[in-house]
Amino acid sequence: MNGVWIAFGLTVFAGMATGIGSAIAFTAERTNYRFLSISTGFSAGVMLYVSFVEIFYKGFAALETAYGEQWGPWINTAAFFGGMLLIGVIDNLIPSAENPHEIHGENETAPLHDPSAVVPDFDAVARAGKGAVPGSHDHGLHHLKLLRMGLFTALAIGIHNFPEGLATFLAALHDPSLGVAIAVAIALHNIPEGISVSVPIFYATGNRKKAFAYSLLSGLAEPVGAGVAYVALRLFLGGESGGIPLQVMGVLFTGVAGIMVYISLDELLPTSRAYGKGHDSLFGLMGGMMVMALSLLLMK
Repeated sequence: MNGVWIAFGLTVFAGMATGIGSAIAFTAERTNYRFLSISTGFSAGVMLYVSFVEIFYKGFAALETAYGEQWGPWINTAAFFGGMLLIGVIDNLIPSAENPHEIHGENETAPLHDPSAVVPDFDAVARAGKGAVPGSHDHGLHHLKLLRMGLFTALAIGIHNFPEGLATFLAALHDPSLGVAIAVAIALHNIPEGISVSVPIFYATGNRKKAFAYSLLSGLAEPVGAGVAYVALRLFLGGESGGIPLQVMGVLFTGVAGIMVYISLDELLPTSRAYGKGHDSLFGLMGGMMVMALSLLLMK
């Protein structure tokens, strides 16, 4: 039972990082875009390396044991692409009025932490087009529409965080050291998401506490998703002892690998490239892979 609580605690830590991003937006005088670029690239490096080198093969070993050498590899491959398909369907079905990873410029984030800062003339930006002021977004919209955009962004991030929570939870349940690495990677990935939720809600309501609360709630989807999935698995697929059968764990592990590869390629690397300059994204990616590789070697 201790292992379950450790896994759940790591999932809570990863999810709460959206609150860290929101807190940074409301307290830091300047947003360190280079840090966001390198940390997001680092997160992608950790996820890609651990997915292909560790999690995929853990699923492969479990499914080969359960189904034999002939069908095990086929089911493992199907589970990997099934995980990618699942997160891809979520991506297309969940409405996000704006890209949750879109960069907010210094002139937008300044009023969040400095009440005396001049609020940008978003109405002028809206009339002239988004390119009129570099780094500014169209926040000249009606406040209700802007609030809707922020809430949809929070909803989209929240639902995306369900499978991320499951990934952290399952990895930590199987191997706490592996769970720590994935939790840190997902936490770094959640920091810019917290900023993305906070900014439009702040401009819609003028309420810093409300913007922070919605940002935090979007991250809570990770432990909630992990808890719901674990209880459902134990109730509906658990064996006589209450444990999750080997073949189910194998499919889940490989599916999680597919989910993390999709998130890395579709969200993290493009975001890292957008925030950074030069080779920042690549440095972060290589750093994440090297740290993960070293961690796995030391855990042997």
